[in-house]
Amino acid sequence: MYDCIVIGAGVAGAVAARKLAEEADKKVLIVERRKHIAGNCYDVADDYGILIHEYGPHIFHTNLEEVYEFFSRFTDWYAFGHEVVAKVGEELIPVPFNLNTLHMVYDKEKADRLEQKLIVTYGEGSRVPIMKLRENEDADVREIAQYVYENVFLKYTMKQWGQKPEEISPEVTGRVPVLISYDNRYFQDKYQGVPKDGFTPMFEKMLDHKNIEVMLDTDCRELLSFAENQIYFKGEPFNGEVIYTGALDELFDCRFGRLPYRSLDFHFEHLDEDSYQGHSVVNYTVSEDFTRITEFKYLTGQLDAKGTTIVKEYPFAYTGAEGEIPYYAILNEENEALYQRYKELVSGMKNFHLLGRLAEYKYYNIDAMAKKAMELAEELQK
Repeated sequence: MYDCIVIGAGVAGAVAARKLAEEADKKVLIVERRKHIAGNCYDVADDYGILIHEYGPHIFHTNLEEVYEFFSRFTDWYAFGHEVVAKVGEELIPVPFNLNTLHMVYDKEKADRLEQKLIVTYGEGSRVPIMKLRENEDADVREIAQYVYENVFLKYTMKQWGQKPEEISPEVTGRVPVLISYDNRYFQDKYQGVPKDGFTPMFEKMLDHKNIEVMLDTDCRELLSFAENQIYFKGEPFNGEVIYTGALDELFDCRFGRLPYRSLDFHFEHLDEDSYQGHSVVNYTVSEDFTRITEFKYLTGQLDAKGTTIVKEYPFAYTGAEGEIPYYAILNEENEALYQRYKELVSGMKNFHLLGRLAEYKYYNIDAMAKKAMELAEELQK
């Protein structure tokens, strides 16, 4: 009945499903555990008509032409150069820490001197990971690094990850750079924005194809089982392709132990005022128990909406309890070794493919995830 079964209707699953259904004329079944499509990109109008991202703010950004063109088939864009500020004391400073931030923190003479040192050492426009900056032999450069470390990085990182920065993977710390530029945007990609009508309508159009069937509110373990490298669908052998985008440990009931993740608790509030913070995102890098506040009308362009809706994010350790969502894999050698044990359980099934943040136990931006899904779909057409 089906040529392919895709587990999960987020970016990875939806992109792969559309490519296979459209280009290879494959009959695709998507099985989604949640009651909605679009994964963590899911957005919906709240009771006040403001479009909110239920799983935290998502901004699409890419330099990949083929990914931008693919998504653009299903949406127009609200062009949005995402700018984030951090609350340090009474000031709001741009992050990543950049040359504008430098001139806010130091007097002009010192800032000019430090700017030249950074440009000469690292090059204009470069992104330097904070941990690398701290290793510089120049005392002035290390002074900048120490300021960023203490005021932008240290407490925020400990809140977000529940670890000291030295314990965290370089893949993670590398995402917190010092930017040698006057560009206040959080990303420097060619294309930046959010779908004009929302992520969910974009996914609806993507999955609107005669060869795609979507089954919501269904745990794939109710349908799929495995024995001796054979996949069974509803108890019958299934020899088509299976693309799995969920948590790999949970597929096997965490038999070797649970893979560690960080999760997030979102506290939404609607306020009867035109603006709460004047920015889409403010990071609380030093104070407060939450890591950031998102004000959605600045993210979605609904600046004329009455009132405003915000969300505060509180990180915590994922336990697998009802309602919790695994967001960020905690990358280290021990956890990678545990992941490999789970990966070995499916390694003998040539028609079973792991795709996505959870299935691969790694971090992907939206565009990189879409690119990986496109490549897998193309490979399965050969």
